[in-house]
Amino acid sequence: MNLYYDVVIVGCGVAGLYTALHLPRNKRIVMLSKGDLASCDSMLAQGGVCVLRDEADYDAYFEDTMKAGHYENRRESVDIMIRESRQAIDSLLKFGVRFEKNPDGSLKYTREGAHSCPRICYHKDITGKEITLALLAQVKKLSNVKIMEYTKMVDLVVYQGQCMGVAAEKKTGEELRIYGEDTVLATGGIGGLYEHSTNFPLLTGDACRIARKHGITLEHMDYVQIHPTCLYSERPGRNFLISESARGEGAIILNHQGQRFVNELLPRDVVTQAITEEMRREGVAHEWLSFEQVPPEVVRNHFPNIYQRCMEEGYDILREPIPIVPAQHYFMGGIYVDSHSATDMNHLYAVGETSCNGVHGKNRLASNSLLESLVFARRAAMHIQENEKEIESYEPNYHAACC
Repeated sequence: MNLYYDVVIVGCGVAGLYTALHLPRNKRIVMLSKGDLASCDSMLAQGGVCVLRDEADYDAYFEDTMKAGHYENRRESVDIMIRESRQAIDSLLKFGVRFEKNPDGSLKYTREGAHSCPRICYHKDITGKEITLALLAQVKKLSNVKIMEYTKMVDLVVYQGQCMGVAAEKKTGEELRIYGEDTVLATGGIGGLYEHSTNFPLLTGDACRIARKHGITLEHMDYVQIHPTCLYSERPGRNFLISESARGEGAIILNHQGQRFVNELLPRDVVTQAITEEMRREGVAHEWLSFEQVPPEVVRNHFPNIYQRCMEEGYDILREPIPIVPAQHYFMGGIYVDSHSATDMNHLYAVGETSCNGVHGKNRLASNSLLESLVFARRAAMHIQENEKEIESYEPNYHAACC
């Protein structure tokens, strides 16, 4: 079956949804979700989303991001992300995201590892879910957007070196060719390829694999971040993340002798290495995270989801430490894009974790992922508008691409 739209967006997480919301209402948009709408990693983000607090924070925020990324970041991309962060947060507030606030109505900030000060907006310990559901509710109001669940992209439709849309397959096995003037890949990361990951299993790097097939440039495919504190369990399946903001609020890492052995607020790769080495030294399968220095009211109000999940696993974090282990968490590499999220194939964009705009360098600073997705998704939408062509000019191309 052939379908025709103006823009094809593959992925229904924060990056895909935010792109759709910033495209003109006269554009016919289709969004594909490989599984159901709840099975996107944006739903799992716990800690929050960074923001430039004020101009005085710029240098420190820039340095924190660069240092965490081992100075392999693209400086232009870091600057863009930071400069446009306040606009992104204001947009989310207008879309109904319920960030925590102080009594005077100002935003409340939390801190995570490698940040020199608190600059992270959050909603309890389910910030990603809060943002994703708010954006999804807004997208569902749009009459120009169609969402297709359980529809997997299997290839790009390419004609004379230009992206013309995607080939897809429905859960029923029905094959589709979905044509569009512009295509945006927002398919997420690669966690489903790992035995231990915080990601949903369906995230298997599809966009990167397909891009490689068509000679589209990929970058830093070996830059994979391991999150240091995931709940250890012998049960199979996705590892439950213990937000880094828990350590930002005072949780400490202990070995089996009850001793601290690492500064919990160092960058993730450094903390991961320390835990891995301590596990090897002790000959154990996990170490421990203790909330003993975190006030009980902070645990109940800031981390209710973590508290409940740990209780389900048999651990009361108000009374005892929990077993933690590092697990694959985030992919800093991906499809190479410029500052407008454009790939090196005409009319093809990539946003979110599947793209590589260089913001994160070799290691992502905590809570920069949602912000990066928002900022560069909007830039993709703006670039599509700036390069808009008349619909009549590409209808004949659809026919040519079919043949």
